[in-house]
Amino acid sequence: MNLPVILWAFLIGGALCAVAQLVMDVFKLNAGHVMVGFVVLGAVLSGLGLYQGLVSFAGAGATVPLTGFGHTLVQGMLEDMATRGWIGVFTGGLKAASAGLTAAILFGYIAAIIFTPHG
Repeated sequence: MNLPVILWAFLIGGALCAVAQLVMDVFKLNAGHVMVGFVVLGAVLSGLGLYQGLVSFAGAGATVPLTGFGHTLVQGMLEDMATRGWIGVFTGGLKAASAGLTAAILFGYIAAIIFTPHG
């Protein structure tokens, strides 16, 4: 295990989350607006070729936050466009993100079955 890589992932991921919290607090936006904004930000930075460098440097610190989801969607679209043409715009992002989305839905469902909310 390489400690500097883990440390950078923690710091970069934490910084992205801290910026999101600051945006919510300063601009009085709700979580939904910030979530969509960060996915779009990650997608735009990925489309411009700027986000891959951060992913290479920070690993999970850049791929796990919402900006990483936008990056995954764009990279999937670009890869699928290279092989399938323009139809890849519609299919690539879904293919690239399907494993993560499936895991989130599955584990959320399992947690809902196992645990009872107290309110």
